[in-house]
Amino acid sequence: MTASNATGHDPAPQIGGLPVHERLRAAAPALAPAVMARLVERLPAYGALPTEQLRGEITREVDRGIRAFTEVLRTGDLPADAELARISESSARRADEGVPLEAVVGAYHFGAQECAERVLAAAGPGDLPDVLLVQQRLLGYLRLVSCAVAAGYVQERQAALGDEQVARQSLLSRLLEGGDPRTAADRAGLPLPACYLVLGITLGPHPDELLPGVNHAVAARRKLRRLRNELQHRTTGVPLSVLSGNGGLVLIPCDAPHADTPSADGPPAALSGPERDRLAALVDHLGRVCGAELLVAAAAAAPDGVADAARLVGEVREVARASGRGPGLYLLDDVLLEYQLSRPSPARDRLAALLAPLAGRAELLGTLRAFLACGLDRRRAAARLQVHPNTVDYRLRRVTDLTGLDAARGADQLTLRAALAAHDTARHS
Repeated sequence: MTASNATGHDPAPQIGGLPVHERLRAAAPALAPAVMARLVERLPAYGALPTEQLRGEITREVDRGIRAFTEVLRTGDLPADAELARISESSARRADEGVPLEAVVGAYHFGAQECAERVLAAAGPGDLPDVLLVQQRLLGYLRLVSCAVAAGYVQERQAALGDEQVARQSLLSRLLEGGDPRTAADRAGLPLPACYLVLGITLGPHPDELLPGVNHAVAARRKLRRLRNELQHRTTGVPLSVLSGNGGLVLIPCDAPHADTPSADGPPAALSGPERDRLAALVDHLGRVCGAELLVAAAAAAPDGVADAARLVGEVREVARASGRGPGLYLLDDVLLEYQLSRPSPARDRLAALLAPLAGRAELLGTLRAFLACGLDRRRAAARLQVHPNTVDYRLRRVTDLTGLDAARGADQLTLRAALAAHDTARHS
């Protein structure tokens, strides 16, 4: 017959005529070491904790957990708020120590499992109702405790991640200001690399951002989250970034310095062929993952040269965009002429003015641009423009009539290329 508990609420379950909570209380001295042994054996994160901590705080937590579960069996009442708060605080300490959440939750489950095995070992067929009651109280206990563990752990991790993010943004700001970043790096817990790859990114829209009826802000955040996650997964070290839905700046640590990695006093470094190929492949991959086009300018710089490199990639990115370049990776070497002509000067203005007669004639400018880009091949240019080759010939004659410059004449080709670059820069300045 099952006895009533002290509160008079639910009956206290019995096994073999003895209340289960009394069995558990009697087994407690041997039970705690058994639980500890199971934790160390089954949960590597606990096995890696210092012996002093295992014998001290963790053992005390196990003892408290056994006593708390004993009370649940005796009274049928789940742990009170004060006990749950203590469990959350303990979980927060494990989070701070880097113990995975699944290990912290698992520790309570292993402890409850060990308790249940001890007290139910003597159960017979006639004890089935009491066994079910024990299981019911066990599940209720674990449900409430697991929630308290998760709440304490997540709160601590959010606070830590907030502090970590602030420290990393402080390091990024210091690098972009051009000051000594060592103190900021120490606060962020990040070693300063030999160099950074500095990326200036223009991020195009995801198709969902263009659909009517779709929350465009959510679509942009999803795109940006995929970009950040993939940068973390595909690069070594910890990338630093300041990004919005339209793009921004990313610093990727490099394990080894480039042979000509610049400092604040030197010119920008040129990436080797293999380095460029790897970075170009990364840019293509990021675009596919994000579902958006990426136009990326890049340069390598030592930590004290990041500020200058960031300014440079911003300018290279703008030049590439203004000159009508498509998505992909661009280094300074790819836009040398356009970059130089983007610097304000009387010569730039005069070059741009050469194409003033073509103002409002987008088809003539587009044909001239395609003809030069296709190596003066009229058929390739026609295919790119989706017009007949004779149309290309006609338009090029109109360009010559209006500007006095012939794209088929060697002496005029360089002038026309420079004039296009100056025109594009002036148009977007």
